[in-house]
Amino acid sequence: MICQTIKNGQDCSFMTKKGCGFTGGSCNIIVEACGDCGKIFAAASGQYCKVYPNPAIKWTTGKCPTASHIKVAIVESTQKINPLKASKRGNKGK
Repeated sequence: MICQTIKNGQDCSFMTKKGCGFTGGSCNIIVEACGDCGKIFAAASGQYCKVYPNPAIKWTTGKCPTASHIKVAIVESTQKINPLKASKRGNKGK
């Protein structure tokens, strides 16, 4: 349903016919760790997350799973090659 409390005009899964079903009756503002995330929108009463109604909970275990401003370093693993198989592959082309 469309939010009628804080995210006016945006789709919200917590909104019901009786009002906001989230704990406390409305979404919570973002925390400092959210920083420059792409999922933040500004409302009249502050900045809120588009995905989570309480972003502080997502940062308690480390990092937010949908944080767009954090880059994850990908570690490339080198695969161990069997020397016997490598020598057979090398001889195949001769």
